[in-house]
Amino acid sequence: MLTAQTPKNYTPADVHFVAGMIGHHAQAIQMAKWAPSHGASPAVRVLCERIVVAQTDEIAFAQRWLREHGEYVPPADPRGHIMQGMDQPMLMPGMLTPEQMAQLDAGRGPEFDRLFLTFMIQHHQGAITMVQQLLAVPGAAQDGPIFRFASDVNADQTTEINRMTLMLDDLKRSSQ
Repeated sequence: MLTAQTPKNYTPADVHFVAGMIGHHAQAIQMAKWAPSHGASPAVRVLCERIVVAQTDEIAFAQRWLREHGEYVPPADPRGHIMQGMDQPMLMPGMLTPEQMAQLDAGRGPEFDRLFLTFMIQHHQGAITMVQQLLAVPGAAQDGPIFRFASDVNADQTTEINRMTLMLDDLKRSSQ
């Protein structure tokens, strides 16, 4: 527990990043959980299962870190990140708008796959932007767990963007 004498080894940017990832990941999980009911291909379903597992674990880390540091822990709300004192969700970079979520939810089969891959690439690029924004703040990401979390998000999302881009290219080729 932090006391008045204990210096913080983290910044407001660290808190913003960790809290923002909760809502960001919650939206990705919601999107991925639609795969079985929306006729996603086996390859997209496997990708979605990986996203659900990895990002559920990362939400648990983020919530635990915020709690341990006496910071506000936002709900895992797929609509966006709601800060204390705000009544409207704030979309983090890359998050889908309500209209995009409705479009994805309406997709079935190959159309769901195409929309899912397109939108999840956008979503993951947003997470990478969030990491870049964090690292651009002097003194941010100096806390070991936050640096590792940001590094993992960057590496995992970059790898998945590459994989999803190849999957989307295959889907486009097969529909010609």
